[in-house]
Amino acid sequence: MSSWVIGMMLGVSVFLGSIALVALMWAIKKGQFDDKEKFLNAALYDDEEELNDAVKMEAKRKEALRKKEYRPE
Repeated sequence: MSSWVIGMMLGVSVFLGSIALVALMWAIKKGQFDDKEKFLNAALYDDEEELNDAVKMEAKRKEALRKKEYRPE
């Protein structure tokens, strides 16, 4: 691989990484991650029935995955 290709790949990756860093800093500055109420309310208003349904759905998903991976020889 020639050196200009490596240089180009390195330049593009540094450029994209800096864009991601600027976007993250902007989101932190604007308070995008300060929504503590959402997580507290989710924990408070979940009832036992919804949690049981979630456990049953997870068990069904695992069973379907197990059946899908079964390969008789």
